[in-house]
Amino acid sequence: QVQLVESGGGLVQAGGSLRLSCAASGRTFSSYAMGWFRQAPGKEREFAAGITGPGGYTRYADSVKGRFTISRDNGKNTVDLQMHSLKPEDTAVYYCAADQNSVIRTASRAYEYWGQGTQVTVSS
Repeated sequence: QVQLVESGGGLVQAGGSLRLSCAASGRTFSSYAMGWFRQAPGKEREFAAGITGPGGYTRYADSVKGRFTISRDNGKNTVDLQMHSLKPEDTAVYYCAADQNSVIRTASRAYEYWGQGTQVTVSS
């Protein structure tokens, strides 16, 4: 069982930066691939970024590639999403999710555990 709690969301102007953090409970955190997903109003939840359990591999959606960076600290049971050059279209609720798999999967149904989400709003 893994419990996830996100923090760090807020309101930022276009071009600004935010850093989201996800704190996980459980002693097997390093065995989970972690993902950040986002859901804008009226839209389906979509994959933004993922990282393997040991942290050696990352994967990004084309829409965030070059602007977002995912990282994890298995000693602290945290996974972060650093976001730069934010755009109004990045506005969404951002969710942290855990998948007990060795590869990074982009389908939300693959992830067993989810946080409650944190709101990111980018103003133009």
